[in-house]
Amino acid sequence: MAQKKNKKNKELKAKQSKKPLHEHTEDALNQYFANLNGDRPGELYDLVMGEVERPLFKAVMDYTDGNQSQAAGILGINRGTLRKKLRTYSLIHKSLS
Repeated sequence: MAQKKNKKNKELKAKQSKKPLHEHTEDALNQYFANLNGDRPGELYDLVMGEVERPLFKAVMDYTDGNQSQAAGILGINRGTLRKKLRTYSLIHKSLS
């Protein structure tokens, strides 16, 4: 019985991992709204961007082993903007930029 459950869990995870990012985002937002219990959210754009940008920048910096020039190129932004965002999300110290 446990093997069947483990197999179904693995299949579900595999199916979920193949979902496009926008579907994961939509699912997360729908869950967020469902949890508001009728309250109106405020500054949702800033909230979502902060939740998405920080892990994006962290993942790209990890991928490039901290190379800001490569990271900026991958992200399609200039290095100055990258450094500003890295400071915003405390991913680099002011003295390092």
